[in-house]
Amino acid sequence: MDGKMTETSTHLIVPIEHEERSACLGPNGSVAHVTRMLRMISGRWKLPILFRLYAAPSLRTLQLKRDMPGVSQKMLTQHLRELENDCLIERRDYGEQPPRVEYQLTERGRGLMPVLMAARTFSVRHPT
Repeated sequence: MDGKMTETSTHLIVPIEHEERSACLGPNGSVAHVTRMLRMISGRWKLPILFRLYAAPSLRTLQLKRDMPGVSQKMLTQHLRELENDCLIERRDYGEQPPRVEYQLTERGRGLMPVLMAARTFSVRHPT
C-alpha cells in the first residue's frame, strides 16, 4: 500500500448510525475504555513495576527500587500510589518498626497482565 487513503481504509468504515458509532466512539465506547486503560499504565515506571510484581508475588519498595536503576524514590512512590489508586496493585503495611510495606498485584492487575503480554508478543512479531 502506498500510504494513501483508500475506500478500504478501516477508519473510513465507521458505522453511519449514531447508535452503532457510539459502540466505538461514544463515552462508554471502545476508544474510551482503551484510553482509560492506557492512562492507567502510562508513566515511565508503571510497566516495570507491573512486570516485576507479575514475576514476584510480593515485593518491598526497596527491592522495586533496586530492580529499576534510575528511578527516584519520589517517582517510584508516585507511580506506586497511582497504580494503587487504579486498583492494579495493593499495598500491605505490616505496621512494624522498622516499617515493612509490600506491594502485590490485585485481581484487576493480574487480569491486565495477559493484555500486556499480548502487547509484548505483538511488538516482538512486528519490530520496527
